[in-house]
Amino acid sequence: MSTSHRFARICTALATGAAMTLLASACTGQSTDQAGDNPNKDVTINFWHGWSAPSELKAINDDIAAFEKVHPNIHVHAVPNVNDDKINQALRAGGPDAPDVVSSFTTDNVGKFCSSGAMADLGPFLKKSGIDPQATFPKPMLDYTQYDGTRCTLPLLGDAYGLYYNKDAFKAAGITSPPHTWSQFQTDAVKLTKPSGNSYSQLGFMPDFHGYESTPAHYAAQWSPTYFDAKGDSEVAKDPAFAQMFTYQKGLVNALGGFTELEKYRSTFGDEFGAKNPFQTGQVAMAMDGEWRLGMAQQAGVKFPIGVAPLPVPDDQADTYGKGYITGTVVGIAAHSQKQNAAWEFVKFITTDTDAVVDFSNEIHNVPSTLAALKSPKLNQDPGFQTFVDIAENPNSNTTPASPNGGQYQVTLQDFAYSYEAGKVSDLTAGLKGVDKQVDEDTAQAK
Repeated sequence: MSTSHRFARICTALATGAAMTLLASACTGQSTDQAGDNPNKDVTINFWHGWSAPSELKAINDDIAAFEKVHPNIHVHAVPNVNDDKINQALRAGGPDAPDVVSSFTTDNVGKFCSSGAMADLGPFLKKSGIDPQATFPKPMLDYTQYDGTRCTLPLLGDAYGLYYNKDAFKAAGITSPPHTWSQFQTDAVKLTKPSGNSYSQLGFMPDFHGYESTPAHYAAQWSPTYFDAKGDSEVAKDPAFAQMFTYQKGLVNALGGFTELEKYRSTFGDEFGAKNPFQTGQVAMAMDGEWRLGMAQQAGVKFPIGVAPLPVPDDQADTYGKGYITGTVVGIAAHSQKQNAAWEFVKFITTDTDAVVDFSNEIHNVPSTLAALKSPKLNQDPGFQTFVDIAENPNSNTTPASPNGGQYQVTLQDFAYSYEAGKVSDLTAGLKGVDKQVDEDTAQAK
């Protein structure tokens, strides 16, 4: 399993000042009709991506080799370990060494890529190739690869969030199956919690928004929220999903000992992407996490049997159990590229060729990003991994939508969440209205 470095970059993207500078930076490339090159002529295209671990590089290079075998006249010069900061600079500057194809781990930047014209509109390429996006990709992945009707990226493997649980701890607590609803989850989390003096010897679940992966967006997905209305105005205060999520999370915090005690315990946790992750050490019995945790736990030598299931859903949405939050890697064509037709042949291959998608998925243990690949008999058949495949296929699974300012609305919501759970904000309704006001102001400024 080799996704740890990749997800360290994704999951901390919204939490650091440097990342915020990146997300706020403008991509000023202009999309023009430059797709006049002949893809049948001998050509070399530059492909910039963020993978860096040896196994990841082998996987992406294997896909490149498979493409070049089918298209011997198109040579792909891959540049690895490139972050979005470098990508943004290159998309603005252009030049002969700039990328023709770029891959990003940060779906939050899609809105900026599309609205600024830094990435080419892939709609005409899809139409020319007879590819129907709705019949090819899962809906959440379609949602995070476009903005305001412009599809300037396509999904290149995905990630699904689910529930990990310690089977030994479940057995000791007399719990026979993973919870399907949030009320069942709270009951189980309390049963699994073992206080020890002023701390815990085992916590059922770390609910704090500063906890690993327990972010507002990941929680809220289980309520199937609407972030923006048709005009692009923030809906956080108007959609009851958000108030219900915050109310539930605060109740869970109180049921497990309160914010202060939980934060003290959280300070004892090891690194999220290291061997001392609190789920892997047994400090917490349940965890919200993505498909990559399976391989990480195996590498860490975890001794207890691990169970995997979808995250719970609200009690009044029990029939939607099986859904989850979806995100992933995106890939697109630089608007300044003079080799867009050749670049499209490469993008089309790595995003829609079933064998290429399945092989890549099997190698780096991320969820396939096409409907055909999700059902391929060649796909990794591990039962734990299959849970995340099922979540990706679930029609109720959802994602956070793209925005023109690099996901600033998520930062605003997350900052409010920190204040609310810490008791610094007592009026939830007024607080959510404040989130809407700030988000709308930020969006207007970005536009």
